[in-house]
Amino acid sequence: MKLISIKINVMYSEMKKYTAPRHYPTWLVFALCLLLASSLSAQQPRIPRTIVLGPGDTAAFPHAPIGFDVRQQNIQHGKTDTVTYFSKSVGTKRKLVIYTPPGYSAKKKYPILFLTHGIGGDEKEWYKYTAPDAILDNLYAAKKIVPMIVVFPNGRAQPDDRPTGNIYASAPAFGNFEKDLLNDIIPFMEANYPVKTGRLNHAIAGFSMGGGQSLNIGLKNMDKFAWVGGFSSAPNTKPITELITNPAETASKIKLLYLSCGDKDGLISIGQSLHVYLQQNKVPHIWQVNAGGHNMDVWVNDLYLYSQRIFK
Repeated sequence: MKLISIKINVMYSEMKKYTAPRHYPTWLVFALCLLLASSLSAQQPRIPRTIVLGPGDTAAFPHAPIGFDVRQQNIQHGKTDTVTYFSKSVGTKRKLVIYTPPGYSAKKKYPILFLTHGIGGDEKEWYKYTAPDAILDNLYAAKKIVPMIVVFPNGRAQPDDRPTGNIYASAPAFGNFEKDLLNDIIPFMEANYPVKTGRLNHAIAGFSMGGGQSLNIGLKNMDKFAWVGGFSSAPNTKPITELITNPAETASKIKLLYLSCGDKDGLISIGQSLHVYLQQNKVPHIWQVNAGGHNMDVWVNDLYLYSQRIFK
């Protein structure tokens, strides 16, 4: 019963993010969480309930300023498109949302940031709940980031990749996403966009389930990625000793390892454990503890901070 209660609390937080409060009353959202939680089997990962903050669990950088995510009319804007590629790993056509920066030109070459989503989303999730293009446009206007192409993939690598039904049943597909990204998405980008190649020009980051994916893929494939970020990484994150088998090698190769979580997020112990291990093994990284829970308000701040520190 305790496990069911924990699941309800976590799912309630998640469903508030995926539903519009003005359309769905609180009691209805909670009731739906109760029904879903009671249907889940016992093998679902245990979510910690108690949050214990240590002296090192603080913000490494100030929060983004007011208006950082508001679309400005008097600046140049990037462009967002949805494209289709064929995934040999999945055996079907799949979609990517792609942001190209202000002043984009096929005559220039750009590094790529792969930005992943949570367990209940798809390639549109960042745009559904926030305005990542506005955040990036504003940073370009302030000359704070390197021009880059941002790719929003669908981390559910299976033939039916829509986030419908029991979203937890897609767990194997989230693991299969590594093959899709490495063997299909990156080659597609190199064949169709003016992108720079090599690990120094590939960054990956994401939130919740996507944060776990980003750490799992980025840290295990440092021949492909030099910039890795996990925002409020979920229990799908592999054990740190599996991700980093040789701390000295990781320390010599990683250009940026950015970890973050909200100070009211029940998943914070995952980031805390990673942070402690990295400290003990002298692997350089950033540990950013934001004010907030498991929601987009935290992750947009991470995007603001992370994007300024890659490809430099």
